[in-house]
Amino acid sequence: MGRVTPKSRTVLWPLQLLLVASLLGPALFFAYTAWEDYRRIREHADERIERALDVVQEHSLKAFQTIERTMAETNEVLRGLTPEQILAEEVRLQGRLRRTQDALPHIEAIWVFDKAGHPLVSSTILPVPRDLDNSERDYFKVQAEQDAGTYIGRTITSKVGNIRFFVVSQRRPTQDGSFDGIVAVSVRPEYFRDYYGRISRALADSISLIRSDGEFLARYPSRGNEPLQLTPGNILLPAIQSSAQSGFITAVSQIDTIERRIGYRKIPDYPVYVTTGIETASVWRELWSEMGQLLAFGLPATLGLFAISLLALQRTRSFHAEVERREMAEAALKQAQRLEAVGHLTGGVAHDFNNLLMVVKGSVDRLRRYPMEERQKRSLDAIDTAAGRGASLVRQLLSFSRQQTHEPEVVDLSQYLLDLRDMLRSSLRGDIAIDMRLPPDLWNTKVDLNELELAILNIAVNARDAMPDGGRLLIEAWNLTLRDPDVLGLQGEFIALSLTDTGSGIPEDVLPHVFEPFYTTKAVGKGTGLGLSQVYGFAKQSGGTATALAEAGRGTTITLYLPRTIEAATDASAPIPEPPVRSGNGHILLVEDNPDIAEVTRLSLEEIGFRVTHAADARAALMVFRSGTRIDLVFSDIVMPGDLNGVDLARIIRSEQPSLPVLLATGYSNVAQAAMDDGFTILRKPYDTAELWASIDKILGLVALKAIA
Repeated sequence: MGRVTPKSRTVLWPLQLLLVASLLGPALFFAYTAWEDYRRIREHADERIERALDVVQEHSLKAFQTIERTMAETNEVLRGLTPEQILAEEVRLQGRLRRTQDALPHIEAIWVFDKAGHPLVSSTILPVPRDLDNSERDYFKVQAEQDAGTYIGRTITSKVGNIRFFVVSQRRPTQDGSFDGIVAVSVRPEYFRDYYGRISRALADSISLIRSDGEFLARYPSRGNEPLQLTPGNILLPAIQSSAQSGFITAVSQIDTIERRIGYRKIPDYPVYVTTGIETASVWRELWSEMGQLLAFGLPATLGLFAISLLALQRTRSFHAEVERREMAEAALKQAQRLEAVGHLTGGVAHDFNNLLMVVKGSVDRLRRYPMEERQKRSLDAIDTAAGRGASLVRQLLSFSRQQTHEPEVVDLSQYLLDLRDMLRSSLRGDIAIDMRLPPDLWNTKVDLNELELAILNIAVNARDAMPDGGRLLIEAWNLTLRDPDVLGLQGEFIALSLTDTGSGIPEDVLPHVFEPFYTTKAVGKGTGLGLSQVYGFAKQSGGTATALAEAGRGTTITLYLPRTIEAATDASAPIPEPPVRSGNGHILLVEDNPDIAEVTRLSLEEIGFRVTHAADARAALMVFRSGTRIDLVFSDIVMPGDLNGVDLARIIRSEQPSLPVLLATGYSNVAQAAMDDGFTILRKPYDTAELWASIDKILGLVALKAIA
C-alpha cells in the first residue's frame, strides 16, 4: 500500500468520520431515544397514577361522606333520648339502625355508647352487652377528652366476633356541649380492598387508604389481617404528615419490598390519604421491550453501515495508493458521484420497496377471499407477516406520520369516543387540542350511531368556529341518576356526555335559542342553524335531552343526556367480516403510475362495486376529469413522475370542483404533511384492502355529513 498523501487525506477523512459516525451516531440516537422513551413511559405511568387517584379519591370521599351522614342520621333519631330511654326502645332503634347498615355495604355496624363507654344500642347485636367497656378504644378516648368532630380511628379487632375494622366516631350532641357518649360506625376494610382490586387491573397495581399518622386502613394487595403501619424511615410518612395535598414519590414498599412510583392525595376534609402505585419494574420492562424492537432493526443496520463504511475506507485507500498521481479533482469527483448515487439509491430502493409491498399486501388480501387449504393459509400468513415487517422498516427509513348502521345499537361510550378522536381531529384545526375524561365504569347506552356521530361532529364544528385562534375541546362522560323529573324532565339512569370549548361563548340573550331550528348568529353562508337543533332532536328521540351552558367570552358546554341500557355492547375485538363497505355504480378515478399497484387497487375497488378509470399520471387524470365524465371520488398517489404530483392534482380539482372528494396515498411523511396541511385525507402506504375500503367509506361519509350540515 502506498503512502498517504495530502490529497488522500482530503478524501479519506470524510470516510473516517463516517466510520466513527456509523457507530457513534446510532449509539447517540439509541441513548437519546431510550431517554425520550423512558420519559414518555414515566409520564404515562404518572398519568395512570393520577387517573387512579381521581377514581380512588372520589370513591373514598363518597364513602366517608356517607358514613358522616349515617352518624348525623343516627344522632337525629336519638335526639332528646336519655340512655334509659334508648335502652327501653332498643328493639325499635336497633331495627332502624339495621336498615341503615344494610343499605351501605361498607358499614359493618353502627354503635351508640354512653359517656362511660358502654353500648346503648347496636345495629348488629340485640340486646347489646351492657358489660362491654370500650372506653379504652382510641375512637372513644379522643372524643371523651375533647370534641374531635369526625374522628377516624385505627384498625382494630372487635371484642365480639373477632372482626377487623376501623371506626369513625362523633360525639352525641348535647345542649350544653358536655360529653354524653358517641356514635361509632365500624367500617369494613374489605369493602375498600375489593374495590381497589377491581380497578387495579386497569390503573395501578398498589392502592391504599392511609391515615396521616401512617397507619393503613385498607390496602390492595393485602397482607392478611395484620395491621400495617409506616415506619418513621419511610419517605411517604413525612410527605403526608407535612399536610401536602398531593404528590409523587418513588420508594421501596416496606410491606412487599417492591419499588414503586407512588402518587398520594389527601381526601378533602378528612385526615386520610389515598395512594396508588405502579411498579418501577413495569416501566423498565416496557422500556426494554421498545428498545429491543429498536435494536432488532437498528443493530443490523448499524453493523451493516459500519461494514460498508469500513470497506469503502479500505477500498479508497487502496485506490489512492494505485492512483496517487491522479489529480485531486478527479478523485473528489468520483467520490462525490458515489455518495450521490448512494443517496439516490437509498430513497429509490425504499420507494420501490414500498410499491412492492403494496402489490404483495394487495395480492394477499385478494387471495384470502378464495377457498384454500390450511397449508396455503399458513403460507399467506407468513407472506403477510413478512410484508408487515418490511412495511415497518420502510416507515423507519422514510419517517411516516400516521363503520355504520342506521338503527340504534348498544355502544360502550368510553371506547366509542376514543375511536372517534381521529375523526374529530380531521374535522377540527391543528391548533385545537382534544382532551377526553372517560371513567372506566361508564354505563352503556343504545342510540343510532350515525346520529350520535353527527351530533358530536356538529358540536365540535361549532366549537371550532368559536375558537378562531385555537383552544381546547374537552369531552367528558359520567354516570348520572336523575330522581327529580322537574329538573330536566327526566327520571332514571343516564349517561351525561358533555363537550366544552374555550371559545367566545354565547351571549345570555342568545342562549335560550341555540337549539331552535334555523337559529344562527353566523354570517350568511356560514351556517344553517340546524347543527344544534339536530343535537337536541337526536337526544330527545333517544329518550334523553340536551342542555347548553355558556358565558360570553368564557366558553360553552353542550351536554347530552342519553338513557342507560343494561344490554352488553358488541365486542369490538371480535373478528369483523370484510364485505365491501360500499356498493353501487360509483365512479372512481384512480391515479397511479405503478402498473402493478394500479392493477391490484383497481381489482379491489371493482370488487367493492365501484367503476374505475385508471390514469398513469396527473396530466392524464386532468384530461379524464375535464372530459365531463361523472366522477364520485379521485384516489391518487402523491409521488408521481412529471411536472404535477398528487397534491398538485388535488389542489387543481379542489379549485375547479370543491365538492369532489379526493383521497391521497403516499409513504413519504414530509409530502403527506403538506397534503394534510391543505386539508386532504391521506392513506398511508403500504395499505391493505381493508384500510383502503375504510378510507373510501370514511371520506365519502364525511362528504355526506357536510352536505347534511
